[in-house]
Amino acid sequence: MTGYEMFWPLVAQSVLILVLYGLLGLRRSAAVKAGRAKVEQFRENREEPSESLVVRNAIANQFELPVLFYAVSIILFMTQADNLPAVIMAWIFVAARYGHAYVHVTSNNLRYRSPLFALGFLALAGLWIWLGVWLAFS
Repeated sequence: MTGYEMFWPLVAQSVLILVLYGLLGLRRSAAVKAGRAKVEQFRENREEPSESLVVRNAIANQFELPVLFYAVSIILFMTQADNLPAVIMAWIFVAARYGHAYVHVTSNNLRYRSPLFALGFLALAGLWIWLGVWLAFS
């Protein structure tokens, strides 16, 4: 490993957030153009049309569990515990977040969304456990 592999999943997670913000803008604009919403509604986030509400909720999800991902990734790098198992778990977390966000903004079907959330949660828990083990035995 060259030393910065742990940061690529962080970049990918950030790209997901940027894409979701772009999608939110597109869906809000489409709702206004179709007459289903007025621009003023978005100033105070009231009466959000359902097609943009799911995107807004998906964005909110990216500032909940992923905050712990950012923290552990940086700590893993700082403690030099960012080896291959950690990088693999980080990519699993990010892939699960992409899948979760995709389901959230399309069908929003919990049957598919919940297992993706669980996979990401387990990968994140694995990262924290890995950090704890690394610190305990270093």
